[in-house]
Amino acid sequence: MTVAVEKQIAADLLDINAVTLSPNKPFLWASGIKSPIYTDNRRTIAFPKVRTHIADGLTALISEQFPTATVIAGVATAGIPHAALAADRLNLPMSYVRAKPKDHGTGKQIEGQITADDEVVLIDDLISTGGSVLGAAKAVQAVGATVLGIVAIFSYELPDHVKNFADAKLSLHTLTNYSTLIEVASEKHDINETELASLRKWREDPWSWEG
Repeated sequence: MTVAVEKQIAADLLDINAVTLSPNKPFLWASGIKSPIYTDNRRTIAFPKVRTHIADGLTALISEQFPTATVIAGVATAGIPHAALAADRLNLPMSYVRAKPKDHGTGKQIEGQITADDEVVLIDDLISTGGSVLGAAKAVQAVGATVLGIVAIFSYELPDHVKNFADAKLSLHTLTNYSTLIEVASEKHDINETELASLRKWREDPWSWEG
């Protein structure tokens, strides 16, 4: 991904308040981590210009990194609309993967169609530790298909996700990331130098960061 695209998507997320930076009044995640950032990338689908930037970026990223892909699969629920838009631009079949199989009917976890012959790219909106998308990857692999890799809009760049993707032997590519986003926020004067320094420290060691 080019620096220009990374910065554009980061600016988009800030402009529509899909990402909120609050180093002085941190959020508390379910994991217990105090976080200076809150992300709600579901907001992106409500803004046509931003939605188009993301769809164009994902399409280019998949074409560049995974040219042999035969299916684009969204991770339910936030990855579904972006997978649909990218699949349409690439003229490829689209499916989606639930967090777990349905507890009624046929008990499907994968909707659409993925076969053992397919080479699949998974799309999600946000990567923290990677748990949800890696769970979806296992469901795809369980039907015999190949998971070429994962693409996402944004990553927190946490140490855990690096290890988790390495352990799963899967590659991750994102349109933008935490480091780029806080630099763009600084350039836009949304945060000052002291806040920027605090935000950088959080990424290095989120568990010990106190704000």
